[in-house]
Amino acid sequence: MKLRISGAATISRGTSNTARATRALIVLLALTTTACRRDMQDQPKYIPLRPSDFFADGRSARPLPEGTVARGQLRADNVFFTGKIGDVYVDKLPFPVTRQVLERGQERFNIYCTPCHGRLGNGLGMIVQRGLKRPPSYHIDRLRQVPIGYFYDVISNGFGAMADYAAQVAPRDRWVIAAYIRVLQFSQQASLLDVPPEHRQELNGMAAAAPQEKKTQE
Repeated sequence: MKLRISGAATISRGTSNTARATRALIVLLALTTTACRRDMQDQPKYIPLRPSDFFADGRSARPLPEGTVARGQLRADNVFFTGKIGDVYVDKLPFPVTRQVLERGQERFNIYCTPCHGRLGNGLGMIVQRGLKRPPSYHIDRLRQVPIGYFYDVISNGFGAMADYAAQVAPRDRWVIAAYIRVLQFSQQASLLDVPPEHRQELNGMAAAAPQEKKTQE
């Protein structure tokens, strides 16, 4: 019995020592993990314009390599992105004019241009009616005769009191707006002979109905 008790006591003491060693190891690992913690406010990065000892010039912000072009900003098609060949405005869109192009141009024009230029392009937009300087009408001879690239350039770079819309209107949309300006110009100078024969009767019917509608409203 004494040997058994002694053996049990020895086992018990061994188990107790093992448990204490395990707990000590856990505590040590926890402390080690805590020492490696990095809070979000202590990030391994350079704040803009901070100096750096790593580079010879002492700057942490590195200059772009010569010839670097941002994705989507190559602008290799000079005509598409300037509206010019050299210093001369082009008089043709750099892509085919379709119904979808003109509808897109009308939509973009109504969003960005009508506040000043009006829906007809006559320079009588809402903010002009409230006191802003009136822009020239698109229907004066000078603007009816300028190449279409001129309108693209003005949208891109501004002109006179008009600020540029390069940030608001993408390059292709500047072209579709320019195409729609041509539509407005043509619409104000067109005659009945310019309307396809199959649609002339529709216009005649609309013209005949207009006085009747006005009389009914009165």
